[in-house]
Amino acid sequence: MIPFVSRSSATEQAVWIESLSKAMPSEHIVPFSDLTPEQKQQCDIAIVANPDPQDLMALPALKWVHSVWAGVERMVNELSSPHFAIVRLIDPNLARTMSEAVLAWTLFLHRDMPTYAKQQAQHQWSSLPMVFPKERRIGILGLGELGRVSASRLVENGFTVAGWSRRQKHIEGVECWCGDEGLVSLLSQSDIIVCLLPLTPETKGLLNRETLSHLPVGSSLINFARGAIIDDDALLLQLDRAAVSHAVLDVFMHEPLPKDHPYWSHPSVSVLPHISAPTHPESASAIVAKNIENYRLTAEMPMLVDPILGY
Repeated sequence: MIPFVSRSSATEQAVWIESLSKAMPSEHIVPFSDLTPEQKQQCDIAIVANPDPQDLMALPALKWVHSVWAGVERMVNELSSPHFAIVRLIDPNLARTMSEAVLAWTLFLHRDMPTYAKQQAQHQWSSLPMVFPKERRIGILGLGELGRVSASRLVENGFTVAGWSRRQKHIEGVECWCGDEGLVSLLSQSDIIVCLLPLTPETKGLLNRETLSHLPVGSSLINFARGAIIDDDALLLQLDRAAVSHAVLDVFMHEPLPKDHPYWSHPSVSVLPHISAPTHPESASAIVAKNIENYRLTAEMPMLVDPILGY
């Protein structure tokens, strides 16, 4: 028996349990709330989606938990001393979906869609100079699986692409930077910055007043990572000054974004409801099923999350 542990609604949990059950018919997937006290003592694996830490700590025999999400920083932060390992979702479909969103919104900025929208509101008929993709410098923050696939997709579409990560990476067609000096170099030469970093103690508030000041005047920003990576006040200041011309934001410090947040009405911000790369239950369930089946056969766990790094 494998419990599904989540703080999501009963309807969302039912969708996941149905999908997981189809993917692994030999396993019995049940909501955590359905477990008897005796069953809680016996569970060695749990499947989770934003779980309540107290629920997980009520499963003393747990050896590992498998998240159906790629991001697990909240779980890592809320569990001070877990007695079990954590596995996050690594889904190639998620990387492809993210690269599609990165390309779409990069094109939105590259082809000056925000400016044309403003001109329409003013009944203004005016064309802007055409810029070839190779002349548009795209900087990717984060070169993990999501960043690597997104960077390659941008290269395939003719853009000049550079990237930055914690450790040095090598991606064909992409100039790769690392370290503090590398971050400044990347920011200072990017017309559009795309943030795909995991949220860790090191990346929290990484895009702040100082780092944003290195961007060329008139640059744009896309955040498809986590809201806490950006200092909201610093970004709003840069937007008000037109130092940053436009920001496409899909993630926020508090979600849903509060009704009174200035991002909603700012003329240089596009607000998205965390939809850049949604997890697909069928695809994710197949990966979870394969990892659990392998564990049952070999006792080998999938790649584990480093609790220090948070991913």
